[in-house]
Amino acid sequence: MMSMLAPVRRDRIIAELPQCFHKEAALHSRSSFHPQVTGACQEQRTGTVGRFKISKIIVVGDLSVGKTCLINRFCKDTFDKNYKATIGVDFEMERFEVLGVPFSLQLWDTAGQERFKCIASTYYRGAQAIVIVFDVNDVASLAHTRQWLADALKENDPSNVILFLVGSKKDLSPPAQYSLIERDAIKVAKEMHAEYWAVSSLTGENVREFFFRVASLTFESSVLAELEKSSARKIGDVVRICSADGDLYLTAQRRKSKCCR
Repeated sequence: MMSMLAPVRRDRIIAELPQCFHKEAALHSRSSFHPQVTGACQEQRTGTVGRFKISKIIVVGDLSVGKTCLINRFCKDTFDKNYKATIGVDFEMERFEVLGVPFSLQLWDTAGQERFKCIASTYYRGAQAIVIVFDVNDVASLAHTRQWLADALKENDPSNVILFLVGSKKDLSPPAQYSLIERDAIKVAKEMHAEYWAVSSLTGENVREFFFRVASLTFESSVLAELEKSSARKIGDVVRICSADGDLYLTAQRRKSKCCR
């Protein structure tokens, strides 16, 4: 049966690997997609590459740090100054074409309020990436990111998810103040084995670049995982893209969090 989906928007086509925001806290330092991924896509192995069309991304963090605004800026190119807290969860689907292959991100916007945390946490399971958001103008929200990550990892295999630490509301932070919080954020990101980004949903600064990076790295990870399975390697091993890269999320398999409520 023919697909009824409309063509992917021209501004959602990814032909090259988007670069990281800060090299000190990047998931890897390569400037292009892994050769195996590029090769698989060029050879159009639809039986392999076509199987992972959707990646689930959960967005977590304190109340009012800007999770919903971040998603809305990318998906709808809007910014609503009238803040409304998310109740439970909400999600958006964003379609891409990565290296010629259709690929979608399912972006799950979760509530930051404590009373909704139990509801939201039920939707954490099965994530390919976890985006932990904090407000660059609120040091406490950065400190709380560790607990948000621990909660999210209870429902996911730490060795199979990609992590991003995102500082929001960058437009409200004077350069001198931002440089201080960035130093601390990079330290936290390294501890988490996460990639660090700073964005502004109000101005749009780095928002598109961030989500393109998320789409590209989750796509790449999915392709590598399928290629590894097809080559009959030991299931559960981490694909080592390049031992000389110093890839944060590939150098060692992360252990599941033992933290409990």
